[in-house]
Amino acid sequence: MPNSRDPRDNPAWQAAQQWRERTRQGRPSGLRLFFTWLLFGTLMIVGTVIGLFFLLIGWAMLPFMRHRMKKRMERMRAEQAEDIGGGQGPRHHSQQVLEGDYVVKDEPDTRRPD
Repeated sequence: MPNSRDPRDNPAWQAAQQWRERTRQGRPSGLRLFFTWLLFGTLMIVGTVIGLFFLLIGWAMLPFMRHRMKKRMERMRAEQAEDIGGGQGPRHHSQQVLEGDYVVKDEPDTRRPD
């Protein structure tokens, strides 16, 4: 009669044993592990160098972009100044202005007389 308390009869224990065996068989050799780490390290170094390269390119482009944006702002200011002051005769802009009479009402004196 088999022992009901034997862990080898338990399906979970058997699955764990199979998992352990597969883990032992799939363990890479020392040489394979070395080349994996070597490849990983090389990729990290290459990625860092590429990142630094793009960082330096960005820093080098900053003065050119600043000059370009400055010229664009000067052009926009010139166009705006031309719209406001230039031209023949008065220009009617398509702006709507709220007009009306505004009266400030006196508040009743709520202080008590002395």
